Amino acid sequence: MVAEMLSQEEINALLGGVTTDDDTVGSELKQNVSETKSGAVTLSVDEIDALGEIGNISMGTAATTLFTLLNHKVLITTPKVESMTWDEFVESITDDLTAVSVDYTEGFIGSNLMILKDQDVKVIADLMMGGTGAYVEGPVTELHLSAIAESMNQMIGSSSTSMAQIFNKKIDISPPQAIKMDTDLESIFGPKGDLVKIAFRLQIEENIIDSELMQILPLQFAKDLIAGLLAQEETNAQQVQPAQQATVQQPQVASPAPAPAPADTVSQAMPVYSEPVQPMNHQPMMQHTSGYARQESSIRPDVDVQTPQFQSFDSAPKVYPKENMDILMDVSLEVSVELGRASRKIKEILEFGPGSIIELNRLVGEPVDVLVNGKFIATGEVVVIDENFGIRITDIINPENRI
Repeated sequence: MVAEMLSQEEINALLGGVTTDDDTVGSELKQNVSETKSGAVTLSVDEIDALGEIGNISMGTAATTLFTLLNHKVLITTPKVESMTWDEFVESITDDLTAVSVDYTEGFIGSNLMILKDQDVKVIADLMMGGTGAYVEGPVTELHLSAIAESMNQMIGSSSTSMAQIFNKKIDISPPQAIKMDTDLESIFGPKGDLVKIAFRLQIEENIIDSELMQILPLQFAKDLIAGLLAQEETNAQQVQPAQQATVQQPQVASPAPAPAPADTVSQAMPVYSEPVQPMNHQPMMQHTSGYARQESSIRPDVDVQTPQFQSFDSAPKVYPKENMDILMDVSLEVSVELGRASRKIKEILEFGPGSIIELNRLVGEPVDVLVNGKFIATGEVVVIDENFGIRITDIINPENRI
């Protein structure tokens, strides 16, 4: 049997050409070539949009957390999603990169790698320690790694909280670990496989940082996130649909006017007032006080009226434990008596001399102040005891204020 020969147009179509009459076949061939040229399993447009939505929400919360840590406005925007093979990822690694590994342990199971430039790591570490964010030449130290690990711990922790709201389930993460990119990455991601890179633009005000923050996920983990988001959106749509149907207004059907009720029924339904009922075609009398009449008729004679009892907020006297006061009983305090006061200008004070008289602001016989360590506690009157002045206490202030 002789095999059927292929035409030139069919050969061009198989080789990726577009010279066939069937435009649909040509477009599909071009799409397949563009999707498989990198060798990675590609993501559909809907899957890319889903990962971008998750990244926008989670990193928006992370930016707020980073702002709290650095005391500088932080913007994390413009996620770019693309798939790559393991070899492409390894080739993209340079010596000036630092990564923070965080694993999802509950809700979703998977690895998560956040990658920054060494310069950004040093600047963020300096800001966390109260610096100005100045970049200093030199290698990344353990102090820098510890600082960036803590910042990423706070950021991914807040983003996982946002993700928990998106997926409506608890999501937990493991403690982050800052590493250099020369580490064996297979120990983080497991067997070599396709990955998904989500690149964000990281900006800190005053042009301190304007760089890129990369998030690397295993392809299967990314697929799990996408499936979870689509399932949750479908669940939300199912919950909203019955509610929308319930709110649809039914056509209004005119109901017949109710028949007039019997006179007895009307008299029972209407409240009885003590005022006379005026005919509809007459104006009410000037002395009509229906408001007062209604109030009087609405008062129930069996109501128990009482005067409200309010709690007293007067400060109760403080009782000090005797064992505590005994410790202070032997402490000496200085007791002084103030006869009065006066104010004078510096010029007048400089003119003081023997015989000068200073008039005080108190009258003769007026009580004087008794002070203990400079604090006023009582008043008294001046007396003489064996040629010595003394004070007889006449009034003591509130005992609570004496200590």
